[in-house]
Amino acid sequence: MALPQAQAGPLRQAEGAAAAPKVDEPAVVREHLARILASRAFHQGDRLKRFLSFIVSEAIAGHRNELKEYVVGVQVFGKEESFDPRTDPIVRVQARRLRAKLAQYYREEGRADALIVDLPKGGYAPVFTRREAPPPPKRAAGAAPLDRNTVAVLPFSDHTGSRDLDYFCRGVREEIVHRLTRLPALRVLASDEPRHAAGAADAVTDAAMIISGSVRRSGDALRLTAQLVDGATGCYLWSESVDAAVADAFGGQERMAAAIVRRLEADPGAHGAAPRRTTENMTARNLYLQGRYHLNQRTEEGLRKAVDFFEKTLAEDAQNAPAHSGLADAYGLLNHYGMLGPAEAWTKAASCAASAVMLDGNSAEAHTSLAHVKSTQEWDWSGAEREFQRAIALDPRYATAHHWYATSCLMPLGRLDEALGELRIAQSIDPVSSIVARDLAVVHFYRRDFDTALEHCDHTIELNPHFAPAYWILGVIQEHRREFDESIAAFQRAIQLAPRASRMHGALGRTLALAGRKKMAMDVLRTLEANAKRGYVSPMEFAWIHAALGDLDLGFVWLAKASDERAFDLIHMKVDPRFDPLREDRRFHQIARQVGVA
Repeated sequence: MALPQAQAGPLRQAEGAAAAPKVDEPAVVREHLARILASRAFHQGDRLKRFLSFIVSEAIAGHRNELKEYVVGVQVFGKEESFDPRTDPIVRVQARRLRAKLAQYYREEGRADALIVDLPKGGYAPVFTRREAPPPPKRAAGAAPLDRNTVAVLPFSDHTGSRDLDYFCRGVREEIVHRLTRLPALRVLASDEPRHAAGAADAVTDAAMIISGSVRRSGDALRLTAQLVDGATGCYLWSESVDAAVADAFGGQERMAAAIVRRLEADPGAHGAAPRRTTENMTARNLYLQGRYHLNQRTEEGLRKAVDFFEKTLAEDAQNAPAHSGLADAYGLLNHYGMLGPAEAWTKAASCAASAVMLDGNSAEAHTSLAHVKSTQEWDWSGAEREFQRAIALDPRYATAHHWYATSCLMPLGRLDEALGELRIAQSIDPVSSIVARDLAVVHFYRRDFDTALEHCDHTIELNPHFAPAYWILGVIQEHRREFDESIAAFQRAIQLAPRASRMHGALGRTLALAGRKKMAMDVLRTLEANAKRGYVSPMEFAWIHAALGDLDLGFVWLAKASDERAFDLIHMKVDPRFDPLREDRRFHQIARQVGVA
């Protein structure tokens, strides 16, 4: 039975909207809530469904003033009565995620809804508004579902400084359309030219696949880059580039079109992948898979278990190239995460990667491991890129190759757009990977797109609420936005989840120093010094804290030591905003030249 009107929360009238009809408002809100919860936007968000259901129900029951962070944490997320919102940011994180999902719903399925549920920032009580004239849906009611063989070709973008290649961009698109229309199983949707965006937008709405691209120029050389995007998910499926001379415009256009046709004609699972060595030893195979599982957890316990399983694999099959590759990856990550010193990790990682390539030169895993060693340990950027590209050519469906190509090669070199594309490919291949999701937040942080970075943090935490690296980047982003209380809370949560990870303690100490809490920062510094007597602590953690405390000379002493030890964080010094206060110092440029990213 409906609640009395006096108990109902306010159903506000949107500015300029017509008067609301005489309806039972709580019933209308409940009906609208059910529609939201059943939508695609909330399809896999069970925690967000509970969150939204709770706050809406409480609001229409007249309990708006009781919707506090502690109450939501206990009632929705099952926290104990000892839950402290100051040290556990789960409610704030999920509220930000909920706002993004609601925006997505009203942008897509709910764009015609008369009622809007909003969660204003700074609180947890929802607001209900009406709108008078919702825009009509772009697809007619009863329209047939999209044919998976439909493709839209968007006009290529002119990324030259002079913007004088419009004629060439039009020609590329026309050549692609011409070639694709020859494929009998493919429907190429018509759209207007790019600057008349309405037609192009309609074609994108109706297309199962979308081809877009750009043209860049260096002297007399052109580089054409094209991407194929899944129209349903927005995920990149692949990317292709072709080089051409300005004088050979037709040739470049034709080669680009031919490359796209080859991709669409090919089996998606076999884009040039070379045959792999297989083993009949199922025990070894099972041990190897367990090692990969533990490696992907990105915890100290998980990485050490991964080493153990890979070594057991080699005890069963000493010629197992994937196990050598796995060992290289595990030792490298143990160093990158500050759990193993470089003297112990480097030699083992490099040796295992070389063994993997020697045993199976057609292994994408082996070439990826070798590329990772070349980039993160040797700072051999051209060599690393060749190995990453070789790995991707051998197996375009190996997510780690795309992932590490982005994070360990393209991002350090400042090629952030390309890195974002590779990470999107990695996520389309492995959509449940916590570390790929986390690194999408990292690349947006490096691009200075902090709002989008926070959205990816929220998505990562939704995927895995116990994933400490997600809270680390959340704290880093909030620190840069000078949201120090939330940053400190995020780092404290990361430390709860990974108490021995020096990276988390170093990040907390830096934020405390920047927030003016010098005594607490010094306490963290002393903790790290004590930990360094018992095990490895990266010099970067001391560098971050001393620099934040204002002692730049001591900070650079530790940065120089970090350079000597090839500390992982240094490879991103060209793009990481945390280095911004140091960029005008000549010592920064000296270290950047040593790293090869100046």
